[in-house]
Amino acid sequence: MNLLLMILAAVVVAILLAVLIVKFVPLKMRWLISILLLAATVFLGYKIWGGIMEPINFDKDKKVRYAKVIKNLKLIRDAEVKYKDVHGTYTNSKDSLLNFIKTGKLALTETTNVEEKVDRGGGIFVTISKRQVDTIGYEPVMKYFEGKDFENMFNVPGTDKQFELATSKVEKVAGLLVPVFEAKVEKTPILKGMNNSLVKQELEAIETDQIKGQFVSVGSLTEVTTGGNWPPYYDKGQTVAKED
Repeated sequence: MNLLLMILAAVVVAILLAVLIVKFVPLKMRWLISILLLAATVFLGYKIWGGIMEPINFDKDKKVRYAKVIKNLKLIRDAEVKYKDVHGTYTNSKDSLLNFIKTGKLALTETTNVEEKVDRGGGIFVTISKRQVDTIGYEPVMKYFEGKDFENMFNVPGTDKQFELATSKVEKVAGLLVPVFEAKVEKTPILKGMNNSLVKQELEAIETDQIKGQFVSVGSLTEVTTGGNWPPYYDKGQTVAKED
């Protein structure tokens, strides 16, 4: 809208100047006016070009910033999922989750089919097959986080903020409570220093190819999910975070 108003204003001003020049400016002075108009044209062209490119550059920059944030959220999610595999629930303690990565162990299991005879009565026995799960060893959780900066996964890249981490339980079906977690951060500190009007639009985003709402988050406290609220292209490597 601002760009459109700028173009309309430029057209109106150009017409008015043309009329004024024809009516009031002597012929010998028109060369000076021509130079001034040329300078004004260059300036307006620069401003119009900037107005066109600003939202494009904003979109590119925000995706780079979001990609770094999402990378950390994925680490938190991976740690929470493995924590639940061991403890049967999630944790809202950042220290506990970090300690779990460093010292926790995951059970290695083996599933086999075991045949068993069942007495159906009257001397009739039926052979049935049952699945049997046995623990055959353990492996360190750290194995899945080697080479990853999990020590700083709670820090929001490019800001002085940390992710909020919370847990709860959701009734998936009547009488069945399922543990859930959520890690999130507001978009505002991530987009600090960018165009205010474009940031405001971003906070109100509702399109399916955008990160909806005011937060970047993974998990949920209202539904059973470990997914993030970002669009799929952040998971497909289409957005590459630039190195600082």
